[in-house]
Amino acid sequence: MKRDLDPALGAAADAEASTPMVRFKGVTKRYGPLTVLDELDLDVARNEKVAIIGPSGSGKSTLLRVLMTLDPLTDGMIEVDGEPLTHQMRNGVLVPASERHVRQVRSKIGMVFQSFNLFPHMTALQNTIEAPLFVLGMSKKDATERGRELLSMVGLADKCNHYPSQLSGGQQQRVAIARALAMRPKVMLFDEVTSALDPELCGEVLNVIRKLGHEHDLTMLMVTHQMGFAKDFADRVCFFSQGKIVEQGAPREFFSAPRHERTQQFLRAVTEAM
Repeated sequence: MKRDLDPALGAAADAEASTPMVRFKGVTKRYGPLTVLDELDLDVARNEKVAIIGPSGSGKSTLLRVLMTLDPLTDGMIEVDGEPLTHQMRNGVLVPASERHVRQVRSKIGMVFQSFNLFPHMTALQNTIEAPLFVLGMSKKDATERGRELLSMVGLADKCNHYPSQLSGGQQQRVAIARALAMRPKVMLFDEVTSALDPELCGEVLNVIRKLGHEHDLTMLMVTHQMGFAKDFADRVCFFSQGKIVEQGAPREFFSAPRHERTQQFLRAVTEAM
């Protein structure tokens, strides 16, 4: 209805919806002579769930790390929600971004790592509210209320006062997810979040991610070796090799009829190892 009354607002909404939530443009990352990401181009739509697969050393985790600005780019540019992350406009010229600008754009991104990285001296609730208190400036009351809601959402309402050492690996990883969500990100990054878990604990973490994807407007990039999860949950699968996207597509077609020989080799090896 509002679109009919104000065409300008409708046009603006359409433009925003068509703008990728995340855009990598010619992104290159080198460590000395080693090229880990090689002039990578990738657009991720709003609320799209992208699974990133490939052999070790193919650049998968590095992609997430440069997006989170944990590692600097060698070349190229990243945009988040229509804004340059690594650059900014100054006097009509695109220049390397200031730390303040990077922090402001990066605040739209949350990341969950392989290792849980929880503060061992803080309870699950304290871990969850630490950043909202000191980064977002939320009141203790509001942060605590939000933290309890998030821990309940990941199935840990009864573990708010438990320390990491009192939690299983799967429970610690779910606290890490709640902590990332506490910053109200638009983009969530998951870097092999089940790789440090026993197989029986993987399911509880993957179920939380499924719930997030189905119930919340979140763009997700997931580096994973869980092929079944990638097939069932992702909107798109990207196969990395030697710092490039060799093949990508909808999960059903990607897994049933991969076109590239390197993709076929990888999927055969994964299937034989299962």
